[in-house]
Order: sequence, then C-alpha cells, then structure tokens
Amino acid sequence: MPAQPFTALAIGEAIRRGELDPVALTRQCLAQAADSDAVFISLTEQRALTEAEACAQRQRSGTLRGPLDGVPLAWKDLFDIAGTAITAGGKVLGKTPAERDAEAVRHTAGAGMVCIGKTNLTEIAYSGLGLNPHYGTPHHTPPPTSSERERESRNENEPRAPGGSSSGSAVAVAQGIVPAAIGTDTAGSLRVPAAFNGLVSYRPSQARHSRQGVTPLADSLDTIGVIASTLEDCLAIDDTMRGNAPLARTAAVPEQSVIVLDAGCLDDPRVSSAVGDNLEACASRLKDAGFHIVRRRVASVADTLETIARHGWLGAAEAYTEYRALLEGPDAEAMDPRVRKRLEAARQMPPDSVVSLYRLRQALKTRLRNELAGATLLTPTVAHVAPLLAPLEADPEHFAEVNLATLRLSMVASLLDSPAVALPSGRDEDRQHTSLQLSGPCGEDEALLRVALGASSALTA
Repeated sequence: MPAQPFTALAIGEAIRRGELDPVALTRQCLAQAADSDAVFISLTEQRALTEAEACAQRQRSGTLRGPLDGVPLAWKDLFDIAGTAITAGGKVLGKTPAERDAEAVRHTAGAGMVCIGKTNLTEIAYSGLGLNPHYGTPHHTPPPTSSERERESRNENEPRAPGGSSSGSAVAVAQGIVPAAIGTDTAGSLRVPAAFNGLVSYRPSQARHSRQGVTPLADSLDTIGVIASTLEDCLAIDDTMRGNAPLARTAAVPEQSVIVLDAGCLDDPRVSSAVGDNLEACASRLKDAGFHIVRRRVASVADTLETIARHGWLGAAEAYTEYRALLEGPDAEAMDPRVRKRLEAARQMPPDSVVSLYRLRQALKTRLRNELAGATLLTPTVAHVAPLLAPLEADPEHFAEVNLATLRLSMVASLLDSPAVALPSGRDEDRQHTSLQLSGPCGEDEALLRVALGASSALTA
C-alpha cells in the first residue's frame, strides 16, 4: 500500500513505477471491504481479481492504459455491474442481474480501474442522512488523538450519521478501503456525505454524464459523481467515467478570479457557528492566495430557497412518480418506513406547485448566471456537522426534521443544476468535519473546476 495520502492518482503512479502490485492491493481492498461494517452491500471479488491480474500483466509489459490503471474503485448500488443485481439499498426492487455494465462503469473498466464492489446507501437514494435498516448504517468516527483520550465525557466518538444517500461510498473512502467511490446526487447525496466525512466531492451538471444503467430517483435532478480525498482524484475519475483521458488541469489561482461569499447563507441562524467560522477562515485564506472575495447577498440563492419552501421539493414529486407502483403494491410495507413516508407525502403535492417548480427552475438558473456574471459562488455545503446517529434512529420525527435541515442548502445547486464542489473547511470542537461548497451556473463545469482546483490547493497548502 502506498504511503498516505491514499489517493487514486498516487496509487496509479506507484503502479506505473512498479512500486505497487495491483493484485496485492486489490486483495487488501477486498479484505478490508469484507471486514467493514455495513459499508458494502456486495463485493465483486472475482471481477476485481481478474481486472487486477490483467493490470499486472500490462504493468510487466509496459502497456498500462493510463494514470488510473489498477486503481480500486467502489460503486453505489444504483449502478448496473454485469452479473450483479441492484438492490438500491432495499429488499423490494427484485432486479435480475444486469447483463452489461452501466456506461460509466464500462468506461472506468476500459481505463483499467478495478471494480471492488457495491456500496451501501439510503433505500432508493432518498435521504440526506444515510440510514439503512436493511443492510445497516455505515459510520466513520475518527479515533481520538493521544492528547484527547482522557476526554471520555465528550460525544465526539459516538456514531454519527454518515450522510446520504451515498453513505457507503463516502465511508469506504474515509476508512481507506478504496481511494475513491462513485455516488449519485439528487438533492445533495454526494456533497453531504463528503461534508460529514471530511472528503471532497464534485456534483457535475447533469448533461456532463450518461446515466445509462443507473437506477433513478428523480430523473430531472439525478446526476453521478465521485467522492475522494482530493479534488484531483475526483476530476481524473470524472473524466474517465465519460470515456476521456484525464485532462491536465492546473491547481493555480486563475487570473481575476472572483468568489462571491453569500452573506445570506452565513447570516442564517440555522448555520452553526463552526460551519460559519470555518467558512470565513477559508475565505480569508483564499483572499491571501489571490482570489478576489466579494461578500454580498445572492438574491437568486435566497429566491431558490424560498421557492422550495413555498412549493415543495421537485425531487419529491418525481420520486413519487417513479415509485408509485411500488407504493401501491404488496411490497410497500417492506420498505424503510422513513423512505416510504417521504414518498407518500409527495402524493399530496398540488399539480400547480409541480408545474411552478419546473417553470421557476429555468428562470432561477438564468438569474443565478446573470447575478454571478462569471464569479464563483461560495456557501456552506451543509449548515451543521454530522448529527449523532442514535437519536435519528430512535425518533422518526427528529429524523425528518434533521434530514430536511441537512439538505436545505445543497438543494439549491441541485434544483438549478449547478456544478458544485464540496471541500473540507475544518472541524468543530468535537472534531466533526465542516465543509464549504463552490458552485457555478449550469453547464459551466470547467470554469468552476479551474477555480475549485486553485482554491483546494490554497486551502491545503
């Protein structure tokens, strides 16, 4: 195993240099995955070893396929992987084994990446907290440092919600089982688990990827993306999932880069002091690195939040439509009751609210683009740190309240189909992670990524 940091690109480079045996690495990843608690739903052991052995042959012959050849990767259990059945985190979908890989899986396999298995998630990907009564709830709690081991009265080491819905994908990376994992994002399902686990994620604009072979939740909002420990890994794998060689992007401050810090989000009392303070500190560091930081209220963000509060969540209407037959069938009682309750609630959404959401969505996209005028938006990813797990499992009403609070800010980028990057911003007094989000107008992914790479470099220097 290469020395820390355990990154995809570092592993690929070690394989290229002959310093790392891809078969031994794959066996170690599979063993860790098998020993993990509720992180994986299934492992693709035979496939993984076959892919790793093929990489080893290419390593010996000097014919590696690129910078990610031999790198282990895990997939949220919404993606078709040939010969495996999708559970979508539940027990009732009953899908037969896939005949072929999803397009994103096929492209990564073509680049030599090794498929380790399928990660856990909230049932049908419908929660921002990541709980799962069917396969267990994964969680990643950092051990205390030596200077903190006597602070037993603190709750910093009690299990926390992993974030959802891509819970297993995030925890698989946080625990060092794989350097990166693939998830989906409908209302924040990449960014929230990345935020809670101190990781990086990239939510692409929806048109950037094919979702062929991916089980849907809400078709006009779903997108796929990567969770990793570095933005460079996220982007290299993102390029690979599209069938492209990873682009050579530079982690430097682009000239005349303007970042708009949304004062409206920071002034919101629902944003915890740790989240706000750490975001302010990061903004100061970005300013020192050469970014032009402008603090002002972004009206289109406030209007998007107000629109969701007034009309409801568009994803709820689409999810209800997607799974209505399941709700009305004999298997409904076998679903996670928290998920079933959310789906049932959308049955009452007025049709005029749904139509209004589609119409207002387009207008709000345009307003955000005009309001930013080439700048990048800076906000918290989530208003709070990972909540304690036990109270969420014990009280359905508390779960519902915290779930909505968790997704409130990330829903903005989802409704506006904004590309968004979540980056770690610090920790709170209980050593829980906080996170910031950089985002831009729909379709302007590469412009956002140039800024985000420079920002990430400045914040980790």
